[in-house]
Amino acid sequence: MNHEKTVGGQRMRRRFRVRNRIKADATRPRLVIFRSHKHTYAQIIDQAGENTLAAASTAKKDLGGSLKYGGNRAAAQSVGKAIAERALAAGIKDVAFDRREYQYMGRVAELAKAAREAGLNF
Repeated sequence: MNHEKTVGGQRMRRRFRVRNRIKADATRPRLVIFRSHKHTYAQIIDQAGENTLAAASTAKKDLGGSLKYGGNRAAAQSVGKAIAERALAAGIKDVAFDRREYQYMGRVAELAKAAREAGLNF
């Protein structure tokens, strides 16, 4: 059996399982994260219109310029703090945390912790 196909299918199932749980409660926008080897990205997406309400990433110059490397926990903390500040400026306090297929540990947990400390509720 093709290993890449199996692993990819498992990731897709995990992603859909997490997202379907969140979409059942469509009253709050989703805080969606994506992590690559070099960067960490976060967006707040409206459930109804699929519009991006706020975004932050280490690939942008405002955050990435101050960081040595964008793929570690310190970078995830700065992205979490930045997305929370931008969400509060847009009038968003409550969000649903969409971790995609990633486990809640490492960079994902640090981003969530920093966003909570900066004032987001999820």
